This record gives sequence, structure tokens and C-alpha cells, in this order.
Amino acid sequence: MGADGAPDQTEPWRKVLWERQPFPDNYVDQRFLEELRRNEGIRVYRYWAVVKEAGFVGQQLSCVAIFITLWLYMEQGQLAPETLLWTSLVCALLGYGLHQVLTTQTESCSQPRTHLANLQSAAIFLSFTFGFSPVLKTLTESVSTDTVYAMSAVMLLAHLLSFPYSQPSPPGSLSLNAALFASVCLASRLPGALHTFAMLSCALLVFALWPCLLQKMRESTSHQFTGVCLGVCIGGVGGLGSQSMGGAVLLSLALVSVTLLCPLLLIKLQRHKDNIHGPWDEAEICEDLSRFLN
Repeated sequence: MGADGAPDQTEPWRKVLWERQPFPDNYVDQRFLEELRRNEGIRVYRYWAVVKEAGFVGQQLSCVAIFITLWLYMEQGQLAPETLLWTSLVCALLGYGLHQVLTTQTESCSQPRTHLANLQSAAIFLSFTFGFSPVLKTLTESVSTDTVYAMSAVMLLAHLLSFPYSQPSPPGSLSLNAALFASVCLASRLPGALHTFAMLSCALLVFALWPCLLQKMRESTSHQFTGVCLGVCIGGVGGLGSQSMGGAVLLSLALVSVTLLCPLLLIKLQRHKDNIHGPWDEAEICEDLSRFLN
């Protein structure tokens, strides 16, 4: 230390703590900021690419709207449970065939499940659901209708919030359980046990099987994936509009906000990102330990 209190410049400063140096503990020289790096490894987003990925969120909103529309038709007696069952069966067979084709194209080296195993799983689920339909029909008899509707709305919202949009195949346990719980609550308000069975089978198709097929399409055929998402959104708005014009308007606003406005906001805010890296960052234990051992 010099006579005026300034650090002695004859000995260069080193960024170490295990040696005594003629410098204060908080002293740094002009080389300290040479290691400053800004926005290292930042990902640059493009608007239409973000819109395409946000389409998965929009179509999931529309799937919930389609399911609610089908339930409203059944509650009002405008849709027979037999019709819904046969339609669900045809859609399931077509979707299964398409899924197998896409799986053969993308996972030729892997060992997929056999058709017999898939058939056994479907038969077990349908048998248990059909057997417990009378019990599920009377499950919420002691609960008021307003409470059932409130629980269903909360569970469907939880399904949308917890849904694994980045990797929805298989669907997350929390989101799937929330959707099935809401389906049971709504199905218990239908006229008969067959209605309950048809509604739960449709819920499995919409909330469990459809996301797996859509994820496979997103990985294999990106252009068709965009068209399918657009078609599902149009179907959701149109179906809900046949029951409630106000609900269709709200769904349309939600879809526009999620798929168009939110990506635009992300792109606008991206240029204000300022993430700095430097010698003051926290040490990474694994990296520092490997250096020490070497």
C-alpha cells in the first residue's frame, strides 16, 4: 500500500482469495469487465413460429369448448348417447390408424406396443367405465347443481393451466385427472347411465388420446398440424356458438389473444432482454469440482 493509501501497483492484482495481496478485499482492476457478456445463448424467436406453437394452446381451449358443447347437447336431449358412442368409436379407430402410420414413419427402429395390447387396454377401460357408470351417475346426487358446475369449471381451468403443452404425449397426470374429474361431475348430471358412459368415453378420447395424436402430427407433419389446429379452433367456436353466442365471442377473443397477441407481445419484449454474464456469476459446482480434481 502506498503512502497516499492507494494500492501498490508494482505487484499485479490477482483474482484470488487464498493469498495476501496489497489490495483491499473489494478491489478490482480495469480487467474485471473484460469478461462481461450480454445475452449469451439467447434464443431469437420468429413471430409465425411462435404463433404456430401457440396454436397447440388454442386448440386445447377449443377441445374443452367442444366437450362442453357435446355435454350441453346431451343434457338438452338433442344428442343421443348411442350416436356419441358410435361417433367416438369411429374417430378412435381413425385416429389409431393415423397414429400407427405416423409412428411407423418416425420410430421404425423402436419397438411399439402391439395391437393386441392396445385392444386389451381399451377393453379394460371401457368395461370398467361401463360397469361403474350407474355408480358415477349417482355420485353427486347429494351435491347441488351449482356446486357441481363450479367444481367442473375449476377442474377444467386446472386442466388447461397444468397441461404439458411442450410434450403432451402422454398427457400429464394432473391435467388428465382434472379433466376426468370435471367429466365425471358433468356426466353425473345427465339423464341416464348410458349418457354417463358415453360422456366419459368421449372425455377419454378428447383429453387423453387426442393430444397424443396431435403431438405425433406436430413431430411428423408440421403443415398438417397447423391446419388441424385451425380446424379444431373453428369447430370449437362454431360448436359453442350453436349454444351460446356470448360464449363463442369470449372463446374467439381468447383464441386471438393466445395465438396472435401474446406471441406479438413476446417478440416486442424480446428486444428489451438484457441478461449479463461475468466473473460475478455463481459458480457451477460440477464444473468447478471437475477442474479441482483435474
